[in-house]
Amino acid sequence: MKPATSLHALVELVELAWIPMPDGRRLAARLFLPKKREKPVPVVLEYIPYRRRDGTRTGDDEMHIWFAAHGIAAARIDIAGMGDSEGLVEDEYVKREQDDGLAVIEWLGTQSWCNGNVGMIGISWGGFSGLQIAARRPPRLKAVVTMCSTDDRYACDAHYLGGCLINDNFSWGGAFFNYAVLPPDPLMVGEDRWRDMWRTRIDNHVNFPAIWLRHQRRDEFWKHGSVCEDFGAIECPVFAVGGWLDGYTPAVFRLVENLKAPCKGLIGPWGHKEPQRGVPGPAIGFLQECLRWWEHYLKGEDRGVDRDPAMRLWVQDYAAPQPHFDERPGHWRGFKTWPQKKTDILRLHPDSTALRSRRSSGKNPVLTVSSPLTVGLKAQEWCPYGQGRLAAESATDQREDDGGSLCFDGTPLASAITIMGEVRVHLRVSANRPQAMVAIRLCDVAPDGTSALVSFGLLNLSHRDSHELPSALKPGKFYDVHLDLKPIAQVIPKGHHLRIAVSNSYWPMAWPSPERTTLRIDPAHSRIDLPLVGKAAGSKNVTFAPPEYAEPGPVTVISPPRHTREITQDVESQRTVFHIKGDDGRYVIDEIGTEIASHRAKIYEIGRHDPLSVRTRVECHHEYHREDWHARIETEIEVTCDQTHFHITGQVRTFDNDKPFAHRDFSEKIPRDHM
Repeated sequence: MKPATSLHALVELVELAWIPMPDGRRLAARLFLPKKREKPVPVVLEYIPYRRRDGTRTGDDEMHIWFAAHGIAAARIDIAGMGDSEGLVEDEYVKREQDDGLAVIEWLGTQSWCNGNVGMIGISWGGFSGLQIAARRPPRLKAVVTMCSTDDRYACDAHYLGGCLINDNFSWGGAFFNYAVLPPDPLMVGEDRWRDMWRTRIDNHVNFPAIWLRHQRRDEFWKHGSVCEDFGAIECPVFAVGGWLDGYTPAVFRLVENLKAPCKGLIGPWGHKEPQRGVPGPAIGFLQECLRWWEHYLKGEDRGVDRDPAMRLWVQDYAAPQPHFDERPGHWRGFKTWPQKKTDILRLHPDSTALRSRRSSGKNPVLTVSSPLTVGLKAQEWCPYGQGRLAAESATDQREDDGGSLCFDGTPLASAITIMGEVRVHLRVSANRPQAMVAIRLCDVAPDGTSALVSFGLLNLSHRDSHELPSALKPGKFYDVHLDLKPIAQVIPKGHHLRIAVSNSYWPMAWPSPERTTLRIDPAHSRIDLPLVGKAAGSKNVTFAPPEYAEPGPVTVISPPRHTREITQDVESQRTVFHIKGDDGRYVIDEIGTEIASHRAKIYEIGRHDPLSVRTRVECHHEYHREDWHARIETEIEVTCDQTHFHITGQVRTFDNDKPFAHRDFSEKIPRDHM
């Protein structure tokens, strides 16, 4: 499908509009306005930190020019201290950021070209912004489209999962650590100001991953900005969107199930991508769906969105595991209400190394597992951010991880089943140390033995009762715990069988416990509940139009991007290194004449049997070049640990015309808190 090339003639582009804040700061905006306006129009706000002028410009053009050409104005605004916006970025999702967003909405709503109604749209940070600002209830905000975001900053974000520390805290944190010291563009802020603004950003920089690591419990730090604390605070309609491969999928279900305001859910096969560019495919005509949403709630036209199914899901068919899918087989299904009232629960009981539909009447022996610390190498990324660029973020054949796990296998299915929703695992477990974790995977095992990951879940066992008030385990004592696996909608074919795999490590996704542990599992008091949906009443097949988007401005590629993922193992030391390189190449944004180069690396290291050998390093490079401007930024985050503390360092090195400009060094020792 080719993008609509004629749309530019219908749109007035404003490269820089300054939006004043009450304290005198100004935020930089790029505006997309319909040229033919017989009357004022509504406006859609995308409010994120990622450099609207030279960072997200291509994607902004594709979406916002398309909206403006169809009668909906759009505003793409950088948060304070990012891009060309004045002020400083303090952290993710701070109250000041929300306050600024309220001022932006009021400013947009009072412009002569605006009818007073504002919507918000965004993926990831922009999806968070929409939900958090909606909870503040600005009267001009009438609707939100939130993609790949969350209602719970602790339980479902790039920091902790099931109370376990995940490496995204440092990989995403290392990227943000770099973004926050990028300079403003001299053509936007002035040749006389840009260096002062840049130095102020560097002088006030903070080590974001260290901030997040200081909060290992679900305390007030994480409750701020978590709209699940009060779902009733959101009163405007919400369109919640996600992908099965994305890290934020559970939030879509919780929003649909808990918001009192109108809420519709949509989950496709995608990773962390907008659905009109969704990978794995199929991508859909998502901008057309958004246009219906905007016209219904911002223009008052009945476009039937209130009568759409409560949830539209891509039901995935079996596909042999591979590092990347261009397309994922399956079909769309819409559910009039959600959750389904007639969901069947298939209850399976572990029995020795089998899964049975009935609990064994005999005495099941207690089983033990002490996994190699490299179990998890065959997992997917917690959040595949690079779909469409990185080609190896999906889970591969699980047999190697299965070999280091305690596995329970079902019998071959006499007929296909469709699992839909969250699989709940109840486990009676003990550990030989006061601190331990458990990872549980649900796999689809084909007749040839191939093991495909269906879903997974993690639990820090000291968080078994509470993420706010963890407590140490008593070695040898059995505890009854439960964990919900990541939600799914997937067909398990006839002749395949299910496998539950239990391990006490899941690296590099999760940081290991401070000591080697052995878990004891009591199968007689454990079970797995799988939600099954057949041809449920109130459900139907649904379809979408093909994807549309506007053609972005031209880009001249000097050197193409290159991305690699490599695993190396030293046989003698038994040390494993997972090295992920992302090189975006070198290119020129022709409209503004800026040449950009960026690359990054994530290096995860661990010894097979030594949890204190773990190390994570994240390196980032950015470079901006025009005839009168050459800025270069190099940053690095490194994390190690001992039995009682995490050790985290950071470096910032910046260069102006290849001469050192400013630098910062960070070093911190942070106690492990039941982690």
